[in-house]
Order: sequence, then structure tokens, then C-alpha cells
Amino acid sequence: MGNTERRSMKYCYANRRQAAYPDVHSTWNARPEHFTDDWIRAVSDTGYDGLEVGANTLDLLDSRAAFDGFKARLEGVGLPIVAVRAGGSLIEVKSSRRNLDVLRRSVDHAAAVGSSLVVGNLMAPQRYLPAGWEPTGMVHSQDGSRDASIYLYERVADSIRPVCDAAAERGITVAIEMHHASPVDNSWSALLMCDLVDRSNFGINPDIGNVAWAYHEPEETPEDNVRALAGVSVYWHCKNVVRVNHPENERSVAWKVSLEDGEMDYRFLMTAMAKAGYDGYVAIEGGRVGDQFEMDTRSLHYMRKLESEVRAVDAR
Repeated sequence: MGNTERRSMKYCYANRRQAAYPDVHSTWNARPEHFTDDWIRAVSDTGYDGLEVGANTLDLLDSRAAFDGFKARLEGVGLPIVAVRAGGSLIEVKSSRRNLDVLRRSVDHAAAVGSSLVVGNLMAPQRYLPAGWEPTGMVHSQDGSRDASIYLYERVADSIRPVCDAAAERGITVAIEMHHASPVDNSWSALLMCDLVDRSNFGINPDIGNVAWAYHEPEETPEDNVRALAGVSVYWHCKNVVRVNHPENERSVAWKVSLEDGEMDYRFLMTAMAKAGYDGYVAIEGGRVGDQFEMDTRSLHYMRKLESEVRAVDAR
């Protein structure tokens, strides 16, 4: 019989908003001082095991003392930095070199804050949509695997491999997120990238919500996706969406909801990940609008409950 009380997964807050009265900040532009005492205490009180922090924030720490101080302040309330978020296209001519530098620096940042994970995606800024448009739910997805060549994947893998080698020396794993509007946007392209990088400290962040809203009709079901990727997953962004499809316009609109309220069956996804032996971080990808603590806390408690129930069934 197994121990039904033990949780082998850990829970991380991949917040997308930093709001605690009177402060309101965007995670994408967050400075170290935007991690206010009130905000980090609220996150800690919710019950997370750690925090995902962007390289954009850590880049602003200009000395070892600054890194140590930031790290100590978060760990002082029980919120270690468990994942450093990088990201960006490694093939778009305008941004690829800069993004590769960010990925390399993120390994240094992870070592400095004691994290064993660097997580990124391969998405480029939108080149054709008007500013502010969400690049989801249409017939075409910029830089998607549908239009990619094998040479693109080989070039990206060649770029990532040395980063993995440098990370391995420090005990750090590199994860690429399955992300809409990028070459790694479904299970087959994620598995191809794993094969080409071919490093034991490289894996996939299977954000299945990104498949659900990438096109007006999803390329694959969440169930098919998780069955394919659970075994190569090293970090797990979790979000859920509700979609409204307009087939006559070949367009769908999706919005994020708490994990128990969307159309993706997280009980199935949790079961698949648990049966594959996944024991990494379940990253609650937070809401961008509204009361983040209400929405995201419900998601956290729901996922902990699901894991407990799944393991109880396995232990019978």
C-alpha cells in the first residue's frame, strides 16, 4: 500500500500579476522592489512551495549582495525561487541573439538564487497583428510547427544544447514550454525538440492550455497531448480556458478561468502525470485580471486535492 498522505509533486506560483494594495504591477515588467512585503506574504500564506521569477526581474540585481538579499527576503517567508523564467524566439532575426543571451544568463541567475530550473518558450513578438491582440484562436499561428522546416528545429536545438551543457555543470535543468505562436506548439514538435537536443537535463513544460487556444480548432485533445508528453515533462504550467468557437469566421475566443472551471479535464491530466512518475513542480499560471488570489488559490487547492485523490486510488 502507498502513502496516500504524501505529495510527490510540488506547487509553484507562476504569477502573472503582482497586486497588493496600494501596489499593482505587471509581472512582465516587474522590478525586485515590486515584490512587496504584502504581496509575498499573501502568496506565502496561500501555501505554495516556491515562486517562478522572470529573468527580466533578476537582470536588475546588480551585485552578489543584491541577489543574496532578494533571495533571502523571499525565502524568509517560505517562497524560494524554484524556476527562472527566460523565453523568446531563437530563430527570429531581430531577437534571437538577445533571447539566447537571456537564456544563458538565466542559468547564471538560477545558480545565484539556488534554483534548479530554467524555463522558457520560443515565441517571438507578433509581426502582423495589431498591438494588443492576443495571438490565439485563428487559422494561422505565427512561427507555428505547421509552417516550420526541420532545419529550424535543428538550428534551435544547436542553440539550446550548449546552454544545457553549462546548466548541467550546476545541476540545473532547462525546460522549453509548449507554447502557441512558436515552433514547439503541440506534442509531436515537443518530442522532436527533445530528440534533437538530446540532453538528460532538458525537457518540456507541457502547458496544454496553449494547445487548447492556439488555433480556432485545437490540433489535438488535452488527453492525447498529456499521454504523449508526461514522460518528458520537467516542469508543468497549468492554466485552463473556456472557448467560444465561431466556425463561420474560423475564429475562436478563449479566456482563462480557474483550473476547475475550464474545459480541460485536469483530473485526467493529473492522473496521467502521476502515473508517468512526475514529481516536479506544478506551476499555477496565474490570472492577469481580477482578484488573482481568489482565482489562483482555488486552482492551487483544486490541484492539491486532485493529486491526493489520484494517489489514493492508486494506493488501493
